[in-house]
Amino acid sequence: MTKQERVKFVINTLEKIYPEVPIPLKHKDAYTLLIAVLLSAQSTDARVNTITPILFAKADNPYDMVTLSVEEIREIIKPVGLSPTKSKGIYGLSKIIIEKFNGKVPQTFEDLEALPSVGHKTASVVMSQAFGFPAFPVDTHIHRLMYRWNLSNGKNVQQTEKDAKRLFPKEIWNKLHLQIIFYGREFSPARGWNIEKDIITKTIGRKSVLK
Repeated sequence: MTKQERVKFVINTLEKIYPEVPIPLKHKDAYTLLIAVLLSAQSTDARVNTITPILFAKADNPYDMVTLSVEEIREIIKPVGLSPTKSKGIYGLSKIIIEKFNGKVPQTFEDLEALPSVGHKTASVVMSQAFGFPAFPVDTHIHRLMYRWNLSNGKNVQQTEKDAKRLFPKEIWNKLHLQIIFYGREFSPARGWNIEKDIITKTIGRKSVLK
């Protein structure tokens, strides 16, 4: 298969398996999504989804969040890990959103990435899933599968994102990145991987990965 044929196979297969893809993190608006994505760093969506209802019951907007102390936020979010850093980030970005953006989550990569504890991947998720801006957030699943499918060299997530944006049509980025994540979790995990169940990698993957 040529690279373009592999790309087409990926798109068609994922569309058949996942015609609809829900956003994995529970949220009600851009602010709660931003907080949920920040909390998901080095954690699981399932764990984050058990913690955010508790946090958002106390503060689901920046104005309420800054009435909590960093210590109070940290105590609530402890189960997701990295709570000292994340609690400072949540408090700090909430304060900036109030002071600089009138309580509204900014809608540019530049402004989002300038917020405490918000990196490019978090900004990409918010731009894509909250605001509908074409973006291709690369998590560990996408990074792993783009390499397994011989569509990127696996050098780093920045290169994987560039390759994904170059290969896949812009109009499907927002859905496709979620489809790849769901596929990676279900059929092509890092551990306990069964190549026979992984139809995409089995069909188009690297020979070195198939051994």
